[in-house]
Amino acid sequence: MEKKGKDWKKNLTPEQFHILREKGTEAPFSGKYYNHKEKGVYTCAACGQKLFTSETKYDSGTGWPSFFRPAAKAVKTALDFKMIIPRKEVLCSKCGVHLGHVFPDGPKPTGQRYCINSLALKFKKSK
Repeated sequence: MEKKGKDWKKNLTPEQFHILREKGTEAPFSGKYYNHKEKGVYTCAACGQKLFTSETKYDSGTGWPSFFRPAAKAVKTALDFKMIIPRKEVLCSKCGVHLGHVFPDGPKPTGQRYCINSLALKFKKSK
């Protein structure tokens, strides 16, 4: 069953709600994961689905956590027309919340840069 607006607001901070449900963006260099270097798994802040691993995270210099590959079947994309030039929006494949955007300027082996809001993520440290 799909969550309704009040259910989302009950389980997310106002800042998370703005990013995840209203497709907002946090300020660069402000999120707790943009410079995060611990080993582990990044999950969706809304539903807990595994999204990325620390092995695929890199410093893109943009001020947001950046990854070159998501976990298998963890995300889906949609065209975002909020800016003049269309961008590829990244969504959680399980609950559909907005995570960030993907750009074709990342490192090898994929050439992709998944630029993700820290507030869209939770982190589980490897044991």
